[in-house]
Amino acid sequence: MKILSVVGARPQFVKLAAIADAAAQRDDVEHIIVHTGQHYDAAMSDVFFADLRIPAPDVNLQIGSGTHGRQTGAMLAGMDEVLEEHRPDWTLVYGDTNSTLAGTLSAVKMHLKVAHLEAGLRSFNRRMPEEHNRVLTDHAADLLLAPTEVARDHLAAEGLAERTIVTGDVMTDVCLRVAESVQDTTPTLPEGIDPTADYAVATIHRADNTDDPERLRSIVEALQALDLPLALFAHPRLVARAEAAGIPLAGGAVHVGNPVAYPELIGAVQRARAVVTDSGGLQKEAYLLGTPCSTVRTETEWVETLEDGWNRLVPDPAELTDAVQRPRPTGERPPYYGDGTASLRSIDALRERA
Repeated sequence: MKILSVVGARPQFVKLAAIADAAAQRDDVEHIIVHTGQHYDAAMSDVFFADLRIPAPDVNLQIGSGTHGRQTGAMLAGMDEVLEEHRPDWTLVYGDTNSTLAGTLSAVKMHLKVAHLEAGLRSFNRRMPEEHNRVLTDHAADLLLAPTEVARDHLAAEGLAERTIVTGDVMTDVCLRVAESVQDTTPTLPEGIDPTADYAVATIHRADNTDDPERLRSIVEALQALDLPLALFAHPRLVARAEAAGIPLAGGAVHVGNPVAYPELIGAVQRARAVVTDSGGLQKEAYLLGTPCSTVRTETEWVETLEDGWNRLVPDPAELTDAVQRPRPTGERPPYYGDGTASLRSIDALRERA
């Protein structure tokens, strides 16, 4: 059986690490990796393949950045030739990026079967490009690999129950494995932060938080006002928007660093007192690692993390400082996202339906 994985962005590389490992454990599976080039610099792409021991991509479309339409269109044009050459039994798409949608549309128009990993997530916020990508992908795909029962319920409500199976979350597989491997190492933090003392970790990159200069300034000022040092791993989008608006990111509690490799991020988060983010993946990783999270959004796809206060939605930057410094939750963290074997269950689901 031949599986062709389509990836292009950092969260997808992490999921791919689990799937590639699981595929290698099945003798009857040939796994082709296509990198669209959506994240194309070394910090956001190459380093993840190296540090997570992912096989080098068989194809790199090298699409690069651009508007959503231009980027998705360029990916579609490149994917047609790739799929025509390989004719996979399954085209496997991941998450909710433009790469996800392009891989899906190209495959279904060639009458090739598509499976969507991490299906059924919903923010119910149609301002998010990711929400359009995930909804369109779920309705076009032949098999929906849902990470949680909540995701299954979303798909059932949209009439997609017969295509859905719950596999657990492959991000859990990788996160737990990496956390164990780095638990005895010193976290990689920006200069000026003592890794043995209390600190927070932050990532901010979504358009709703970066494209409005006033909102971005209010978020940055709230972070700078914290009573504990904060490691801001600055996404290229954040850096560009802050520079254009004349907003200095460093200052007060904020120490700025470049994006780090996934193992280094996990090492930093599992020792942090708090996390601040607008990322989908990092909310869940903080939950898995037992680090309280403040999410700078009005909604989350990972609603389970909100129970018992491990994650808190903070849409108003004026409330961010207090939210980050809240007492550590004392409630349990049920294993909503699986037991670390979701990737094998996903591969076996494809084998059974090839």
